Amino acid sequence: MQRRLKILTWHTHGSYLYYLTQAPHDFYVLSKPDRPPGYGGRCGHIPWGDNVIDMPVSEVKDHEFDLILFQDDDQYLRDQHTYLSEAQRRLPRIYIEHDTPREHPTDMRHPVDDPSILLVHVTPFNALMWDNGRTPTRVVEHGVIVPPDVSYRGDLDRGLVVINNIATRGRRLGYDVFKQSREKVALDLVGMGALEAGGVGEIQHAQLPAFSAQYRFFFNPIRYTSLGLAVIEAMMIGMPIVGLATTEMATVIDNGVSGYVNTDVEILIARMREMLADPNHARRLGEGARRYACERFHIDRFVRDWNDAFHAVTM
Repeated sequence: MQRRLKILTWHTHGSYLYYLTQAPHDFYVLSKPDRPPGYGGRCGHIPWGDNVIDMPVSEVKDHEFDLILFQDDDQYLRDQHTYLSEAQRRLPRIYIEHDTPREHPTDMRHPVDDPSILLVHVTPFNALMWDNGRTPTRVVEHGVIVPPDVSYRGDLDRGLVVINNIATRGRRLGYDVFKQSREKVALDLVGMGALEAGGVGEIQHAQLPAFSAQYRFFFNPIRYTSLGLAVIEAMMIGMPIVGLATTEMATVIDNGVSGYVNTDVEILIARMREMLADPNHARRLGEGARRYACERFHIDRFVRDWNDAFHAVTM
């Protein structure tokens, strides 16, 4: 049996951190007094377990850990030299890469260039596109939990889009695709900054599955980013998915089985209209989406994969 580890990490993506902390280890999450982005520690509306411990940056050097788990560039390039002791910087280290390369889709070198660190990508597409150099890599695909009492209803003749700050993030997140589609299909937008983009507003993570379940389908207009947890969470409750056939999305959705993906937005608009006109067809697609999500993105598989990664660097 694997020993229980003391893991130091950062609050970079709250929902991902929640799923990660389902692993049977203790997670010490860095915090600052004013809880700025990236240093929230144990905070917010997410139902953290007892294994999530707030770790003020001023106390880090006084504690013992088994593993350091970075989740963005500043943490690796700056924070470890600012907040960690020399001995702590020699501990086993993992860097979780949540995103696709930004500056160039194929030729961007990853900032981690160290054969003693394990670089973990969250999708095979991300691992393919990054130039990982000499750093050893592996892929741990997402795993999610949805409330057992929530399931797809689809009784609202509208589609749902879940993206934070879509207006300020622009074309990469498909703001123009969303606006083009909304002119022809009834779509509601939720997430941070949604009101400014004519959307509904922000829905707390714990309430999102039940809120989503009323919509006929989930639409993902994103051109280029990592696979969103919101897509997988929607699949898990039995929602059919419509999206662009780019990045990892092209491997997740099977046309006519779990939803539709295409690079032609007008074709996607036609498919969304079909689901609005035929609720039974949408329900069948949603059942296919749920079956596939349970096979590929179950939380038990996610925890097993992470335990394997932790074991690989601490054995």
